[in-house]
Formats: sequence, structure tokens, C-alpha cells
Amino acid sequence: MKKITIYCGSRKGGNSVYEASAKALAQEMIKRDQSLVYGAGRVGLMGVIADEMLGAGKEVLGIIPQKLVDREVAHRGCTELIIVETMRDRKWLMAERGDAFIAMPGGIGTLEELFEIMTLNQLHYIQKPLALYNVNGYYDKLIDFLNHAMQEGFMYPEQEELLIVSDDPVDLLDQIEKYEARRPADW
Repeated sequence: MKKITIYCGSRKGGNSVYEASAKALAQEMIKRDQSLVYGAGRVGLMGVIADEMLGAGKEVLGIIPQKLVDREVAHRGCTELIIVETMRDRKWLMAERGDAFIAMPGGIGTLEELFEIMTLNQLHYIQKPLALYNVNGYYDKLIDFLNHAMQEGFMYPEQEELLIVSDDPVDLLDQIEKYEARRPADW
């Protein structure tokens, strides 16, 4: 698991714990000689984790649509910056390039990316580990909702079991490294 695709906010959130946790995750990735694949933003938690990785001389692959480059949010310091036409192109390339995925706290874009990877795993387009970095209990209510969806018969238990959840970057990356691909149940 050398290339970790990170989904996270273009904002830092209202609590300094999110920024500190982004730095802690980056430091653990640096220790493990991992590289970052992300949405190429220079703002928010995206900028925090990229700057931390770049400051340690690690590879940072940023993938961003031209529209966001035009809005001047692209991180020009990325080791490699790939500019694509659409958000769909961006998401697919991020899914292809990463060996594993971590959703840090973020907004609607982060949630969309999280659910897309869950769907790609469910439909067997990919079989890669997906983790929630549950900083400050950020994803607790989402986990509750996923349990509700399972209890109501809209998700198989295997779908949720494939989701790694932790608030500790060491534990999170340890679980990712231990991940064994298995096919979730078909509908």
C-alpha cells in the first residue's frame, strides 16, 4: 500500500483537531514511506496534508479539474499535477492511482467520493481498502446511518464490514495494510 488516496475537506473545519489530525496522518504516512494521491487543492485540509508530505520530500500526486485551476485553488507544489476536464475524470483517476483510500473529515465532495469508492468495491470494479479517519467522532452519525440502512435491508453486512474505521492514524494504516480483498455479497 504505497499510494494512499486521501479524500478531505477544502476547508479546515471549525476545530483545530482536524488540522492536527491531518498532520498526524501525514507523519505516519511519511514514516511508512507512502505517497499521497489527492484532489490537488492548496486550501483546507487538502493543503495541510499535501504541505506536510511535500515538506518531508514525499511524492504528492494532485489531480484537479481545469475549472478549479481557473479558480486558483490548485496546489502548484505537487510532485505531479494532473489537470483533467471534469470532476468525474478526477475521481476515476484518483481511484485508479491509489492503492487504498482514506476519507478524512470533509464536506459533500468527500462524502460523494467515499460513497463512490464503496460502490466501486461493492460492484467489483475495484477491491481496495477504504477507511474513515473518524477524527473527533466526525463520522459517528454516518456510521449510525449505515447501520440503519443495513438493518432496513438496503445494505449487506459485508458492505459495512469492508469499511475500516479509526481515529488513530497508526491503527488506520495498520488495518489498511492488513486488508484482504474479498467480494462483498451480490444483491
